[in-house]
Amino acid sequence: MPRAGDAVDAILFDLGGVLIELVGVEQMLAWSPQLADTAELWRRWLASPAVRRFETGGSTDEAFAEAIVAEFGLTVDGEAFLRAFVGWPRALYPGVPELLASLAPRYRLASVSNTNAIHWERFCADWALDRLFHANFPSHRVGRLKPDAGYFTHVLAALELPAERVLFVDDNRVNVEAAAAMGIVARHVTGFAGLRDTLAALGVTAAEPSIPD
Repeated sequence: MPRAGDAVDAILFDLGGVLIELVGVEQMLAWSPQLADTAELWRRWLASPAVRRFETGGSTDEAFAEAIVAEFGLTVDGEAFLRAFVGWPRALYPGVPELLASLAPRYRLASVSNTNAIHWERFCADWALDRLFHANFPSHRVGRLKPDAGYFTHVLAALELPAERVLFVDDNRVNVEAAAAMGIVARHVTGFAGLRDTLAALGVTAAEPSIPD
């Protein structure tokens, strides 16, 4: 039986929560006592007008922070929120560069992230994350966000691949469901360990070394 890993030509990786360890959820919940739980926080975050403006490149850092404080009723001011927000992406999970390097000869790799200039600068300057992929589609440069269909349409057009030849992995089920609805091979994963397990189950493996004549 053919494996899914043999049926795709490209892999789209979400970053935060998949390749990058994130912090900040507990902090946001502490600052927003009216939020019931993490699920409500993420639901409101994805739908937030302030987030959508900022992560599509349409807002300054300061305007974003002030809008978030107002939208979520935070108990801190915009300056304090922004100081904390810079550090929400804590670090790459151990083993990320090695995994991507092993897959790059066999698959086209792309990062597909709802992100912003603050965090993207860290990804590139501190971790050289952009250089681990063949292509990068940070939302603040694309001008679109997951889970919007327009975002995925943009990525597929840029890669010049049909949806069924592309694998997408994300830790947000809303994004996964949106990609699947477009025909992309989409899988929900939790953390880097979950990513490894999912790739193994799909038969997504490194290219076999060539045997010299």
